[in-house]
Amino acid sequence: MKVSSYLSSEEIKSSSEFLERGYIIRKIKNPKNFSNIKEKIIKDSKKILNYGNKSFSLNYAHKKLSSKNLNSFRVSLMNSLNKSNQFKKNYFEAAKYDLFNLVGNELAMQKRINLSIQLPKDESSLLPVHSDVWSGDSPYEVVVWMPLVDCYKTKSMYILPPSKYKSHLKNFSKMKKKDSTSLFNTIKKDVEFLKINEGEILIFNQALPHGNIVNQEQETRWSMNCRFKSLFSPYGDKKLGEFF
Repeated sequence: MKVSSYLSSEEIKSSSEFLERGYIIRKIKNPKNFSNIKEKIIKDSKKILNYGNKSFSLNYAHKKLSSKNLNSFRVSLMNSLNKSNQFKKNYFEAAKYDLFNLVGNELAMQKRINLSIQLPKDESSLLPVHSDVWSGDSPYEVVVWMPLVDCYKTKSMYILPPSKYKSHLKNFSKMKKKDSTSLFNTIKKDVEFLKINEGEILIFNQALPHGNIVNQEQETRWSMNCRFKSLFSPYGDKKLGEFF
């Protein structure tokens, strides 16, 4: 018996791409959502830094920030952003179409949106290779990763594609007691550094190993991330009402 499909060609393409590559990169459907997010971040950053009416460039934030004050600034900014329900709504709305396609329309959203700022040549803000499920996340979650600037090469993140992940599974089990540097060195030749521009979103499978390395570019990286999952799919250690 032939089963009818009511998915559009675009929806079928996105699903196939996600399964094959472990991620999709898409333009944000409503640019206003993104502009609201970026305006709020710049406004709150200037307030925290006592920047007055001067212009503030995210790409060149390293001219104002240093590795010594970066984390305190980032935490203050995250706290300010997460107090705003409108900010969270804009983040969800920016990814809604693609989330509905990949995960469904009954969703649990992470309570706090995370912010990452990576200054050029700064080794203090690295996220070593990891898979979120290794630390208790549900394999049914996806991450919506939103750059606030163009991200490329070492200014971006990397991910190990599904096809390569399978070939490394035996190595992972053998390296449980090794450090993250040793683990990264075993997959280094197979990881993919993602090129993603401001105004786009990345939705990726957080069960795949991913992370970043020292930003060797001449600009500061700003990105945000937030986890989503089907409301009724199994949870890991991070429960509804606590983390979601």
